[in-house]
Amino acid sequence: MNSLAIPSSTLNPVPLAIPSAATRAQLLAAPDALHPALWRARAGMLAGTVAAVLPSGFAPLDAELPGGGWPLRVLTELLLPRPGVGEVRLLAPALVRVLRNGRSLMLFEPPAQVSAEALAQLGLAPAQCIVVRGRDGVRSPALRQRLGSADLCWALEQALRSGQVGAVLAWLGPAARSDVLRRLQLAAQAHEGPAFLLREVQVRQHPSPAPLRLVLGCSGPDELSVQIIKRRGPAQAQPLRLALAPVLSARALARAHAGQSEPGQGSQAVRPGRAAVSDVVSPSRAWLPSMMDEPLAR
Repeated sequence: MNSLAIPSSTLNPVPLAIPSAATRAQLLAAPDALHPALWRARAGMLAGTVAAVLPSGFAPLDAELPGGGWPLRVLTELLLPRPGVGEVRLLAPALVRVLRNGRSLMLFEPPAQVSAEALAQLGLAPAQCIVVRGRDGVRSPALRQRLGSADLCWALEQALRSGQVGAVLAWLGPAARSDVLRRLQLAAQAHEGPAFLLREVQVRQHPSPAPLRLVLGCSGPDELSVQIIKRRGPAQAQPLRLALAPVLSARALARAHAGQSEPGQGSQAVRPGRAAVSDVVSPSRAWLPSMMDEPLAR
């Protein structure tokens, strides 16, 4: 019968050294010194150490974002009451920085056709933008049949894991289940750029692995309301109101102000598709979120 020798070090493991009181106090004061993913929420202070960020282009927003910008290698969720409240114009300054470095922008399942002209007006080179659609997002019946049961979430996960994409915008809708979000958050760790998921505001009460979540809303013509509901740090006291790059024509802007000044209506009188910052159409009736239902060329 063969005998098995068990090392004495296994039977008598060396006890771990207990950190001193001074070391423990230091780690409690700055847990990110132990690991960058550790942080401590304290009133008036955001998480001090963020692996990497990309400036948003809006100083008031950067002051509220941990690290001073959009985080990289993680998911960021933008929760919308509807597509087209100003989300693309909010992200445009950061996306322009990514594309200037020669990287690409991938848009997964945008809610309508994308306007190359509108992208160019935001400073985003259409040649560096790639639109990815799943089977349900393709209009052509013949092409939809050829795609079979293509999994959009799988394609997004592979794009993140590849580390070859500059930035990602994804409208996943009901496909963004909790297990899918966990996989995407893990995949984003290999992604050197920002990754934005654009979701319905109704999911704000649902748990999410994304470390940063914002609720966006239209607060006036060419103006966006931003409420940070999850971040590494204390809760945001008041929503921000950010002035976006203007896209409304003089006629549309006049309608917007006229709608806001109607008695008893307030800002809610600004209706989608009229004076509100809503969907935009190019002269060819193509679409880009965050603009206005007015032709860009007059």
